[in-house]
This record gives sequence, C-alpha cells and structure tokens, in this order.
Amino acid sequence: MNTHELLKQAEEVQRKMKSELGVTFAEVSVGGGMVTVKMDGHRQLRELLIEPEAADPDDPQMLQDLIVAAVNAAGQRMDQTLREKLGKVLTSMPSIF
Repeated sequence: MNTHELLKQAEEVQRKMKSELGVTFAEVSVGGGMVTVKMDGHRQLRELLIEPEAADPDDPQMLQDLIVAAVNAAGQRMDQTLREKLGKVLTSMPSIF
C-alpha cells in the first residue's frame, strides 16, 4: 500500500469518527435515578435531569455530589463506547501490514 492510499484511509477513518461523535450518546443515572445526565460523543453535556427530592435544601452537598458522579460516569461510559466504535472502524479497514 502506498503512502497516498494510507493517508486516504486515515482521512476516511477520521471522517467516520467525526460523524459518529455527533450521534453517539451516553446516558447515566445515579442516586437511584435522582440525577440523570446525557452526554454526546464530543463529551458535551446535553441533558441534566434532577428529581425534585434530590434538591434537599438542608443537604445541597448531596445534589452536588450526585451531579459530579453522574457527569463522571457518563464520561467514562462515553470513553468506553468510543473505544468500541473506534475498534470497529479500524477492524473494517484493510491491514497495512
């Protein structure tokens, strides 16, 4: 395989991954469903849902902790999802070696 073909394949992989990022989402709930977040493949937070009982005025730290936990868990799930998708894209390409 020549260098031009290799670069062309790399550009195709990059194009496929960019298109996947926009349509890939990770949704995570924590605290028994009290806080739910949805993150896209660009690792942007798209939704934050908070059940009313999570907003206890006597314990604001609990809500803060739940939000942090949900965002972190969604980021970890997105990392795993993207690794799996990247693996599929790469295995669909012809081997260069």
